[in-house]
Amino acid sequence: MKRYTTYIFDFDYTLVDSSRGIVTCFRHVLGNHGHTGVTDTEIKRTIGKTLEESFSILTGITEAGTLADYKREYVKAADVHMTANTFFFPETIEVLETLKSQGAVLGIVSTKFRYRILDLFEKTGHDGLVDFIVGGEDVTAAKPDPEGLLLAIGRASGGGKSEVLYVGDSVVDAATAQAAGTDFAGVLHGMTTCEELKTYPHVAIVDDLRGILPIPV
Repeated sequence: MKRYTTYIFDFDYTLVDSSRGIVTCFRHVLGNHGHTGVTDTEIKRTIGKTLEESFSILTGITEAGTLADYKREYVKAADVHMTANTFFFPETIEVLETLKSQGAVLGIVSTKFRYRILDLFEKTGHDGLVDFIVGGEDVTAAKPDPEGLLLAIGRASGGGKSEVLYVGDSVVDAATAQAAGTDFAGVLHGMTTCEELKTYPHVAIVDDLRGILPIPV
């Protein structure tokens, strides 16, 4: 891997395993409205999409008002369950600290609310490790629209898009990087396969985040 001046990460299934919390919150809402037969795997396959998209996929509902109601219920459940059921992958902090020690700017672009991401970093004693976070509340269009990633690039100092690597686990992340005109590295932490990620432009597809570390010179 080449050395970039800025590394921007997706959050769920890229830096953290939040699947337990996400499944818990979806189960809470789906159960309240009689949606049975949805498997954990089906829920996990929607991670990275907006909540409205996910609920529509899982229930078949397309009516915007109902989906907005489900989202509000989910957010309330997440305030209780999410942080306690979200865990950094074993190598995440080591990789972030290594990149930081090499002078890289670190950011996060996620559909998750920024305050929830900050909550995890603060409660685990790693606040300040990431330089900026662009969350779902900071954009008008969710990924794969490049708005959030372009906003993040604008906040980073350095040599422009050619010096930015966006790291994510899903085809949504890959499409976001493509739309923004940045390099993309896929990490196989989540439910997306290597074959699925390979259909998009990429500089690497790695088993875990250690694979994005630049080769020492």
